[in-house]
Amino acid sequence: MKKIVVILIVIVMTVATGVYAQGEAVSKFFAKYAADESFTTATISSKMFSLITNMDVQTPEDKEIVDAISKLKGLKVLGKENSSDARALYKEAYALVSSKEYEELMSVRDKDKDMKFYIREAGGKINELIMVMGGADDFMLLSIFGEIDLKAISRIGRKMEVNGLEQLEKIHGHEKKKN
Repeated sequence: MKKIVVILIVIVMTVATGVYAQGEAVSKFFAKYAADESFTTATISSKMFSLITNMDVQTPEDKEIVDAISKLKGLKVLGKENSSDARALYKEAYALVSSKEYEELMSVRDKDKDMKFYIREAGGKINELIMVMGGADDFMLLSIFGEIDLKAISRIGRKMEVNGLEQLEKIHGHEKKKN
């Protein structure tokens, strides 16, 4: 009985500390602005992802996407449109994620918008993907956490029409280089 209790405690502690938890810097940024009504926020929990994986799929591409979704633990988006402080927000978020906790994957400049993609890895697997986007009057911070397949995330972004995620298709073989 003691063994079972100890094993359960270890499992609960592992889940609570979050093998797939969102990075501390990003969590603090979300917490700082989440209650501000001038921001748009969206959060998708692991439960929602698990509901999506129960859907019937017709094509191999859809099955691949559902398989990738099944490994995700959460998604958070924080955005602000038509804002005079969008550039300042971008710089603040960029300063947080450009720390040692994250590795820059890619940087994209599109007209008046800058996008930067970062990952956090553990054990050779990507467990968080961050996209920071800032323009003259728009700002967005997106965090996806869980076990992440960049190609599948790009396809999901394209199907859901999430601007910016299609840029991940430009990354070739990141996982292969790391292993």
